[in-house]
Amino acid sequence: MSVFSYELNDHRVAIVTIDVPGEKMNTLRDSFAGDLAEIIEKGRADDVTGMVFVSGKADNFIAGADIKMLDSAKSRADALALSEMCQKAFFEMKKLPFPTVAAIHGAALGGGLEFALACDYRVCSTDNMTKLGLPEVQLGLLPGGGGTQRLPKLVGIQKALEWMLTGKQVFAKQAKKAGLVDDAVPQSILLDVAIRLARAGKPKPRKPRLDKISQLLESNPFGRNIIFKKAEENVLKKTGGHYPAPIAIIKAVRASVELDELKAYKTEAEGFADLVMSEVSVALRGIFFATTEMKKEWKSEDAPKTRRVAVLGGGLMGAGIAHVSAVKASVPVRIKDVAHQGIGNAMNYSYKILSKRMKRRIMSKADVQLVMNRITGATDYSGFKHMDMVIEAVFEDLNLKQSMVADIERECGEHTIFASNTSSLPIGQIAEKATRPENVIGLHYFSPVEKMPLVEIIPHEGTSEATIARTVEFSRKQGKTPIVVKDKAGFYVNRILAPYVNEAANLLLAGEPIEKIDAALVEFGFPVGPLALLDEVGIDIGSKIAPILEKELGSRFKAPDAFSRLIDAKRLGRKTGRGFYKYEQKGKKVDESVYELLGVTVAPRLNKQEIASRCVAQMLNEAARCLDEGIIASARDGDIGAIFGIGFPPFLGGPFSYMDKRGISKVCSELSTFATDNPVFSPAEPLMAMAENGKQYY
Repeated sequence: MSVFSYELNDHRVAIVTIDVPGEKMNTLRDSFAGDLAEIIEKGRADDVTGMVFVSGKADNFIAGADIKMLDSAKSRADALALSEMCQKAFFEMKKLPFPTVAAIHGAALGGGLEFALACDYRVCSTDNMTKLGLPEVQLGLLPGGGGTQRLPKLVGIQKALEWMLTGKQVFAKQAKKAGLVDDAVPQSILLDVAIRLARAGKPKPRKPRLDKISQLLESNPFGRNIIFKKAEENVLKKTGGHYPAPIAIIKAVRASVELDELKAYKTEAEGFADLVMSEVSVALRGIFFATTEMKKEWKSEDAPKTRRVAVLGGGLMGAGIAHVSAVKASVPVRIKDVAHQGIGNAMNYSYKILSKRMKRRIMSKADVQLVMNRITGATDYSGFKHMDMVIEAVFEDLNLKQSMVADIERECGEHTIFASNTSSLPIGQIAEKATRPENVIGLHYFSPVEKMPLVEIIPHEGTSEATIARTVEFSRKQGKTPIVVKDKAGFYVNRILAPYVNEAANLLLAGEPIEKIDAALVEFGFPVGPLALLDEVGIDIGSKIAPILEKELGSRFKAPDAFSRLIDAKRLGRKTGRGFYKYEQKGKKVDESVYELLGVTVAPRLNKQEIASRCVAQMLNEAARCLDEGIIASARDGDIGAIFGIGFPPFLGGPFSYMDKRGISKVCSELSTFATDNPVFSPAEPLMAMAENGKQYY
């Protein structure tokens, strides 16, 4: 079945509806080019005055290319053919004797936007669900259907690079201001405006709307050289050279202004083919497939929907949870705190984030007010009677959390879920005195809540499946990727993080410099080093989790005693202005006085690769134990949890994918070598068994 349907109006404008049969999203398939050619020929035969493309889907124009199509490319030649096929199909559109218009409502991303770029005009709806972008870089790819060539000519080199190198998605007003679309109008008149453009004839060539400095830079070879050189420097600084796609994008955009058209498009196609076959893109596409697969799990059509939510505690975590509930999930949120100031701070937290979006014209003042109206607060339980879910985000105190369970069971309905944001306390203990333990569950967010994509959902033995399904569904509405983990100390993410951080601390106490340890792990691919991370989380928070892990799981989780000196000295990290680093207005730098406080004499002896290997080895070993104990349901969940929860390098695919690539035997051998100095490195039994049997996780 064709993805296109064709209708001719009274003005001989062809209205072509794009609707992939049986799918929620329109995506570019193998058959797209052939179907498009047939529609264009029909337009020629009917001597149309113009052609308008609209979507038959409610919330997307074309959401991109079908990623599965890329996996079908078994060789570089196959991948090259895919790019050349798209380029050729879109070139044909430019040769037509009549104008073409993309009437965009909903997502026009990746290949979907490349298709729109091949049209003579673009008009989009002002609806918030309308987003345009070329996010291929997030899959380790570049736009392979002419996007690197056409976008710079519309919005300028610098803006095109910014959008493609970050995968940025822009809203209607931004798109119009930049010149990406010719108009942005309410959805009710979108088709009318598109038809009017189709009847206006072919457009005259247009130049990008640039300020004077950008015009000066982009109009001559010397200025362009500065732009491309700076872009490459920034990319290498941010990615550490681990991701080839950004460099390939810069090369293709450069070709669009320095080479003739044929060679420039060839540069794009060859760059695309190389990237499709790269290990990095395979890993990133694997993450995409994993998260897509996870969205199909724990669905329950019968479970009641979560329409009203309360948050206990107006601190940073509570404020963040309230924010994503009001903004992403679009539900009313009631914040309870012991003080009015706590409520005010939590509401102000959301307002500050929304104000930034308003300044960037992503949201209107009315939109901001609409969201803020969803957030209310109280110092008592007024307004809690009809809550579907209550999420607590208070101190790590078991008695306090148990008393809150009792309060919620008294104040709320029988169906109300009590979700604890605890990072370490077993959920079974929190539910111990509950009269409705089936409604109690763990819902562990990561800080800052509005930015971190992961949540751990922790049912205890008595949690009902309906409660799990409802909690999973609501976390997805909040824009989160949930993994369901077993109720055991540290759950999954903190459990694999603790030995990694502990090893970094031990290396520091052995004389390795702070900045060298952190730099080693950043160069390995983590977004921040382990000691900088401890400063961000709060050294006091880490100190509270460590004893719980040690008590439940053994001495390998024992944190260095010397760290108590940091807490005694009120050096808790960024929140107190000092930890391992000193935080000032100009930024942060290592606080040299920490060495004396810890009794450390700086004496470097390891190189950065050795430092990274020791820290990561601890994490891999613990991840293997977690899977063996059923803390996580699968290696896939373990990989997603590590990437989204603690920033394990995505280009490596996650700890389990990384062990497969290195070879389980090699991982065990490295652990055994480290264990000669410290038995805590002894390879986990399940890892040894896999090595002996030549098995892999995938």
